[in-house]
Amino acid sequence: MPLNRRTFLESSAVIGAGAALAAGAASPAAAHGRGPRPAKRYSFTVMGTTDLHGNVLNWDYFTDKEFDDKAHNDVGLAKISTLVNQVRAAKGRRNTLLIDAGDTIQGTQLSYYYAKVDPITRKGGPVHPMAQAMNAIGYDAAALGNHEFNYGIPVLRKFEEQCDFPLLGANALDAKTLRPAFPPYSLHRLRTPHGKDVRVAVLGLTNPGIAIWDKANVSGKMVFPGLEEQAAKWVPKLRSMGADVVIVSAHSGSSGTSSYGDQLPHVENAAGLVAEQVPGIDAILVGHAHTEIPEYRIAHKETGKEVVLSEPLKWGQRLTLFDFDLVWEKGRWTVEKVAAQVLNSNTVEEDPKITGLLADEHRKVVAYVNTVIGTSTAAMTTADAPWKDEPIIDLINVVQTETVKAALAGGAHAALPVLSQASCFSRTARIPAGEITIKDAAGLYPFENTLEARLMTGAQLKEYLEYSAKYYVLTPAGAPVDTARLTNADNTPDYNYDAVSGLTYEIDIAKPAGQRITGLSFEGRPLDPAAKFVLAVNNYRASGGGAFPHVAGADQLWANSDEIRNTIIQWVQAKGTVDPGLFASVDWKLTRDGTPVF
Repeated sequence: MPLNRRTFLESSAVIGAGAALAAGAASPAAAHGRGPRPAKRYSFTVMGTTDLHGNVLNWDYFTDKEFDDKAHNDVGLAKISTLVNQVRAAKGRRNTLLIDAGDTIQGTQLSYYYAKVDPITRKGGPVHPMAQAMNAIGYDAAALGNHEFNYGIPVLRKFEEQCDFPLLGANALDAKTLRPAFPPYSLHRLRTPHGKDVRVAVLGLTNPGIAIWDKANVSGKMVFPGLEEQAAKWVPKLRSMGADVVIVSAHSGSSGTSSYGDQLPHVENAAGLVAEQVPGIDAILVGHAHTEIPEYRIAHKETGKEVVLSEPLKWGQRLTLFDFDLVWEKGRWTVEKVAAQVLNSNTVEEDPKITGLLADEHRKVVAYVNTVIGTSTAAMTTADAPWKDEPIIDLINVVQTETVKAALAGGAHAALPVLSQASCFSRTARIPAGEITIKDAAGLYPFENTLEARLMTGAQLKEYLEYSAKYYVLTPAGAPVDTARLTNADNTPDYNYDAVSGLTYEIDIAKPAGQRITGLSFEGRPLDPAAKFVLAVNNYRASGGGAFPHVAGADQLWANSDEIRNTIIQWVQAKGTVDPGLFASVDWKLTRDGTPVF
C-alpha cells in the first residue's frame, strides 16, 4: 500500500455529497457588503460497534430462545441495522461512516457452525453470516479483534475475502517481513456542499495479547507490537497524506491494564495510552473490554488536545455515534468539535432485511444445537456455582482430567496426579435431567478455549488458589452474607475465578486476599509444597489470561487444538449417560473462621 498524498486523494473511498449546513448569521459589516464571509462548516457522523461476537439476531443459541438479561438488553446486527438506518436518515447517508472495533467471528453457535461444522473455508462453502450481515448494512471498515484468530488464519483470511470492507490491523505484522499482514488503515472522502471534500482516515489497531492467547495459530506467522508504537508510526503518515480527520478503531480497552501480567511487554488495554501519547488523533472507537463508555475525553499529555473515546456495549447492544463538526480554515478542514454518545439497540425492532437474509442460516444452527447427544440422571445448574462446589463444574473438570490423563498415558509424566481448573462462565448454564443437547453441553463453555497440561508444584498451586480466592468480597464472621454482593471483588469477572479439582481446601472469606486458603490437602494429607502435579488448564489461563501466578511459565506437557466445549460434547456422546453420582464431590467450600458459610 503506497503511502503518499496522491494515493489518499485519488484512491480513497468517496462517500458522496453531504447536505448543506446553515452558516452563521451575517455580521453587521457583511450586511453592508463588507467584512468576512461566514465560515464554511460541515458535520458528519461516524457510527461504531465492537465485540459483536457472532451475534446477528436477537437470539441466544445456548438457551435457544430470544436473548434477554436483567437489564433487558437486546443483541445482534439486525437491531444495529435499524439504528444505523435511522441515523443515516437523520444525518444523510453520505454524511456517515460505519466502523467496527473487532471480535466479530467468534462467540455464538452461529459463528461456530460456519467455522467448524459447515466451514466457510470448504470448497464452494457458505458465506459467513457476519460477512453477509455487515455487507448488507454497509460497514466501511473494521479492526481485527483477538478472537478473529481463534479458528486459525485460513478462516480469518476467508472471512476477509468475503467482506466488502477492509479488516484493519496496523500492528498485525508478518513475522518474517515485519510488514502489515492486513491493511493498516482505510481512507474515505466525504463530499461537502462547499466543494471541499473532507478526508477521513481510519487506523485499525488490534490486541497484542493475540501472540499468547492464540499462540498455536499465529506463532511464526504474525507478531503484534504495541498499539502506542504503531499509532505513533501511522498517524503522522496519515496526516502528511492529507487526512483532515483521524479516527482510531482499537480492539483494546481504555484502562491501561493487562490481564496477562508481564507475559508481553505491550499493554493489553492501551486505547487511553494511545490517546494520551500519540498526537493527531481526533477520536478512538474502543473495543475488547466489554464495557460501556458513551463518551470519555483524554487530553494529550503534550499538546493538551482532547481525544474523544467511546466504547459501545458488546454483542450489538449499543451503537456509538461520534459527531464531528468541522470548519474550513487556512485552506483546510479543521475539527472544531467532537462529541460521542451511544444508542441502545433495545429501543428498536430488528431490521427485516437482515433477519430475512440470515433466516436459512439461523434455522440450520437452531437444528444443530438441538441435536441430542446423551442423557443425564439428574439436573445440574450453575446458579450457585460462584460460591459452591457444584456438580456441573465438576463435569467440566472430570472431562478435562480424563482427557489429559489419556493424552499423557504411557509417557514420562503418566504417573503424576492430574488436577483440573474450571470457572463458572455463565450463571444460567444448565444440564437438564433427561436428554442432553449440544446447546446444553456447549452452554457450559461459551468460549473457544482449548485444553493444555502444565507442570506445577504444590507451592505454586497454593499461590494459584490464593490468587483465585481474591474473587470474594471480604466478609467478617457474623456479618450477613448476601450472594449478590459476595463475589466479583475488585471487578474480577466470573471467568477469572478458578475452582481446582483433585485438591481439598477451604476459602476463609473473613481473611484478606492472599491469606484465605486453609486445610489444603491432597488425598487426605496436607499438600506437599515440593510435590509435582499436572494441571489441566485452558489455553487462556495457560497463556497468562487473568494474570494467575506460575501457570504461564510452567512447562507445557501437552496441548490440544480442539475447543474444550467440543471435548465436553464428545465425552457426553461417548458416555451416553451422565451420572453426577460418579464424579461430583465437594472439594472446596467457603468458611469464616472455620465455620462453613453455606
